[in-house]
Amino acid sequence: MIYLDNAATTFPKPESVVQAMASCMREYCGNPGRGSHSMAVRASEKLYECRQAAMELFGAQSPENVVFTLNTTYALNIAIKGLVPAGAHVILSDMEHNSVLRPVEELRRTKKVRYDVFRTGGSDFEILERIRRLINRDTAAVICSGCSNIINRTLPVREIGRLCENHGIYFILDGAQCAGIFDLHMQRDKITALCVPGHKSLMGPQGTGLLLLRDDVSIGTLVEGGSGIHSADPGMPDFLPDRLEAGTMPTPGIAGLCEGIRYVRSRGLEDIRAHENGLYRALMNTLRGDPRLEFYSSRVPGAIVLFNIRGVSPQKTGYELDRRGICVRSGLHCAPLAHETIGTPDGGAVRVSFGPFSSKNDVAGFCNALHDILKMEM
Repeated sequence: MIYLDNAATTFPKPESVVQAMASCMREYCGNPGRGSHSMAVRASEKLYECRQAAMELFGAQSPENVVFTLNTTYALNIAIKGLVPAGAHVILSDMEHNSVLRPVEELRRTKKVRYDVFRTGGSDFEILERIRRLINRDTAAVICSGCSNIINRTLPVREIGRLCENHGIYFILDGAQCAGIFDLHMQRDKITALCVPGHKSLMGPQGTGLLLLRDDVSIGTLVEGGSGIHSADPGMPDFLPDRLEAGTMPTPGIAGLCEGIRYVRSRGLEDIRAHENGLYRALMNTLRGDPRLEFYSSRVPGAIVLFNIRGVSPQKTGYELDRRGICVRSGLHCAPLAHETIGTPDGGAVRVSFGPFSSKNDVAGFCNALHDILKMEM
């Protein structure tokens, strides 16, 4: 199989990630924070080690500000529902994933939260002016993705963060597609809450994610339960990370995530980004200009190519590629707002997405398979 669905989850993982998870399962998989025996202590130490690595990569203020979650969606739900008060106003971009749109919609239905959407086309200056014009006295937060999950569109994260700081509002960043590829620094970029997946470009396993919070925020809980500390108190602790980590943590997954972060830092963000940009150019140099193919927002290099065969549903194209051993993703990619913004058909499009271990041979195999499909009577 040729795997080109890295925007959903990266594959393969570094061997060090696999070994770290196996080592944890074999040697020290006690319950962190639930006991003073040596295996529980060692598991707790691994969690702290991963928090430290994430703090250093993303410029958080302390390891305790790093909260483990199941994925980006859970991190976003905790941040959005824990920081946005009832009756407030928030601002989203027109490229948002459902992991942002749906929690905000839920707050609209249940807590009378209002929201406006800003357009992401044009220059950074134009984007910032659109956000600025939408801010009012009830605005609590700007909530947006740093990078789209369907095209290579990035937002001016640092400038948006400074704008939010100047207006005294929260900046909640969905880092699903940019963490591990682009340089994000919470203090420099004035990010209130950074929500990232462990299983995408951080190269960790599925079932891991991170919520990194600024020191000065008071946040409500999404889930309550055992924390291994202050057990006689019926309420959750009032300090991080314990306040937001109810129940047993996925220690083997966190051990793998820790090694994934180490891999990313060792290889370097610039090298990973250059590698993926090179694969993008190789694919587009082969396929651009074919009148049977329609590409969407294809001028900017990056990790994603979004396209359709004219007159053929993306689901049919994806099925035919899978028959030929090519893994891509077809449809709306959980981002109908973004697809509406860029004008794909009702069924969406086919997404090719590269990762650190994708190769030019993968690109060649994909192009050969696509040319084979284009010869068919469809």
